[in-house]
Amino acid sequence: ALSVRVGSTNLADIVAATVRDPSRVVSPVSLLAAVALVVVVVAETGRLPVDNPSTHLELTMVHEAMVLEYAGPDLALVELASAMRLAVFLGLLANLFLPWGIATTATPAALGIGVLALVAKVGLLGTALAAAEVFLAKQRLFRVPELLAASFLLALLAATTSYFLD
Repeated sequence: ALSVRVGSTNLADIVAATVRDPSRVVSPVSLLAAVALVVVVVAETGRLPVDNPSTHLELTMVHEAMVLEYAGPDLALVELASAMRLAVFLGLLANLFLPWGIATTATPAALGIGVLALVAKVGLLGTALAAAEVFLAKQRLFRVPELLAASFLLALLAATTSYFLD
């Protein structure tokens, strides 16, 4: 959806176009795509149990059950990989939809500001994710596939809208 307006699937081009025209951030296309991507990030990183709720194996529906057989350093590596995946997805989300603070030159000052901005944006998104998890903890497990279907619909609407608004 974001690449249609730019005419390229290159992430650097998409971010550069958003930096040049900040009004793209609050466009309907960006808002629909952002909400869809947030739901996908939550599902992909295992923050909600998104497996098939009709399975007879209840342990497959809970993310923590996948790491039951690990302990010690192996468990630490699995948890580190999970945290790194979440950080990468949140960084992608932050830089695609809030690209301010990204280094546009390779000077040490610009890179330092870029790193600080990325840490701040990912920290803010992580805090928002933690708060959302607290309020979504009571969501029924059988409603999760509907959440993913809604995310797909939002992404489809964002892609369709991007063709009509430009």
